[in-house]
Amino acid sequence: MIFEQIATGGCQSYLVGCEATGAAVLIDPEHRQIDRYIGLAHQRGVQVRYIIDTHTHADHFSGSRELARTLSVPVVMYRTSPAPFADMRLDDGDMLIVGQLRLNALHTPGHTQDSMCLVMDDRVFTGDTLLIGGTGRTDLPSGDPHALYDSLFQKLLKLPAETLVFPAHEYKGRTHTTIGAEIAGNPRLQKTDRSEFVDMMQHLDLAAPTHLTEALRTNMTGGKSVAQLLSEAGAKVPFMALTEFRERLGGNSRDLIVLDVRERDAFSSGLIPGARHLPRGQLELRVNTEFPDPTVRIVTCCEFGKISTLAAATLRELGFSRATALDGGVKAWKDAEYPLESAG
Repeated sequence: MIFEQIATGGCQSYLVGCEATGAAVLIDPEHRQIDRYIGLAHQRGVQVRYIIDTHTHADHFSGSRELARTLSVPVVMYRTSPAPFADMRLDDGDMLIVGQLRLNALHTPGHTQDSMCLVMDDRVFTGDTLLIGGTGRTDLPSGDPHALYDSLFQKLLKLPAETLVFPAHEYKGRTHTTIGAEIAGNPRLQKTDRSEFVDMMQHLDLAAPTHLTEALRTNMTGGKSVAQLLSEAGAKVPFMALTEFRERLGGNSRDLIVLDVRERDAFSSGLIPGARHLPRGQLELRVNTEFPDPTVRIVTCCEFGKISTLAAATLRELGFSRATALDGGVKAWKDAEYPLESAG
């Protein structure tokens, strides 16, 4: 078996392949590692057949949809997943055949309603149902401590004690555990009485994941994160370095327009000399009257260089092929102690 465990912070993803056929699956991919997964598959000489999410993630952005589109393979999730982009929906007991490998779906709701584990001969990929020394939380949308109790004590923990456990999260550098080790030493699994287990889960008082709202929105709907929008915009536009920008402002570059896309309050607090003001939210509505010549060179700027990247990408989509964004934004200008003007 070809096996690669890929850590992204505390998130764990897995590339599992059949040596005989070169077929493989990718389990719980994280969006920031997309290029790495593709490179790793090429390096190991495997062809990914399925992209699998063990559940709807609430603490990071899944890379499943983009990877599936890039590799032309299906996204696999449990049948109750809310994600509209899931191409194949498994039921409890369904099996995926990947070359000579067999992965069996085990529905284990509790952390989320659509949680499932993937059972192979000697191992199980537990998602967030069972962690090393812990379990998934049950206080997020669709979580249920009663369901988690049943999933653990009536299903997952009945696997052979020697079964290797590979979870979707691990924050202490450990790679895996076993069912037997967790039964013996996992503090949460010592609460074998249902009422005690449920009471414990209901009083964990855990902080909400950093990207909870955005992660759920993107993973449940297939929408894009802000980081994705910025990344896509940044791939469509060139940037101008601060030193180059400064030199051009001091020269006789009459076709260079500096466009400040910040809101009025920020613009009024200090602007790059000669900058024109057009808030990002009004760009599409006013662009035709503000810039009748689509061949003009426009350098967009904002406070940190993010909103201006989106603005430059929009201008290029509208036909302003010479639009570019100032790298680092007005903050970089200020940090360099270049002069600012006050709004008139």
